[in-house]
Amino acid sequence: MSVPVQSLHFADAREAEDLSAFLARLLHYDRAAAVRLQAGGPEGPGASLAVFGRPPSFEVLAIRTARLGAPAELDVTVSAGELLDRVTTAAFAVPEPVTGPPWAGVLPPRGGWRELPGLPAATALRAAVATAVTEFRTRDELLPAAHRVRSERDRIGREIWSRTVADTPMPLRAAHAAHSLGFLRPGVPLALLSSGSWLRLRTPFGSIALRTAGLGGLTVVPTRTRAH
Repeated sequence: MSVPVQSLHFADAREAEDLSAFLARLLHYDRAAAVRLQAGGPEGPGASLAVFGRPPSFEVLAIRTARLGAPAELDVTVSAGELLDRVTTAAFAVPEPVTGPPWAGVLPPRGGWRELPGLPAATALRAAVATAVTEFRTRDELLPAAHRVRSERDRIGREIWSRTVADTPMPLRAAHAAHSLGFLRPGVPLALLSSGSWLRLRTPFGSIALRTAGLGGLTVVPTRTRAH
């Protein structure tokens, strides 16, 4: 039997702690952030909760899953801040729905993923992100005062973070997002997956997904499917 939609129960308190840390990082980048919550689907109630967010600085989707103590069926977009306030124990009430931003209708496909070769290890990816951050800061400092404006900084950022990683199609901004959100930890196993026009960087602590077609890497195609 599934639990009522208005409440969820995590498998243990650690799941609540990990989700709280993820939400706090999202809110660091956007105090008005919304997240889409999904559990279960056409096949019935599910034993895990998928939480989707979009940190605005990275143009990617961030996905964190949490094990549930009882199966549930849920698909709703809520305030990340309100959810963080409630996720303090293993059981909590789901916040009231909010009008979702456009990205909330753009979720990765549920299946059809295949692993791509060529992804460096986590330590190498972290080093690449650190090098890119240093490059951005150096180039920003070298800008003449008249050119030190948001548009020029954005141009430099797009150039750096759009570079692909090693021999893969994954842009460096995906690794940057994974690092900033606490997913890209030293020594963790990583996988780069693809499904159609989607790419997904998978780690044990969460995933970063982006669509390679369309403006800003995300094409708005409404869907109710869920990434696992």
